[in-house]
Amino acid sequence: MTYVLFRYLHLFAVLALAGGIIIENIAIKPQIDSEDARNLARVDAFCGISVLLLLIFGLILWMAVGKPADFYSGNPLFHAKLGLFGLLLATASYPALFFFRNRRFDGDFLTVPGGVRLCLKLEVGLLLVIPILATLMARGVGIPS
Repeated sequence: MTYVLFRYLHLFAVLALAGGIIIENIAIKPQIDSEDARNLARVDAFCGISVLLLLIFGLILWMAVGKPADFYSGNPLFHAKLGLFGLLLATASYPALFFFRNRRFDGDFLTVPGGVRLCLKLEVGLLLVIPILATLMARGVGIPS
């Protein structure tokens, strides 16, 4: 029962993160006003909380409940998934820093650097690949014989 609970909590954290990233991609424009800057900072903070919960629940699943840690630790797909998750975190840091610095912007329009928009698009791409690896990994693909 504990395993199922943490699997669902992990899934809900993934869905919350995906929702936040999608909202950011829909709301971002080359120029945003002060209200958009505040709202995007809030959504990005929500994404940060989702990532933290995702990491906590994932570590609990890996180390404490469900399948033994060796099931995951010896699987190269698991390492690829962790690597892509790390890349997702690194990619998300630039937009997060931009939104955090400009959360109290009070001018007419704020120009959003192209790199912020590009990073947000890369996050969507990574978020599409990571669950594929997770599904394959959960089915035992990649386990060394």
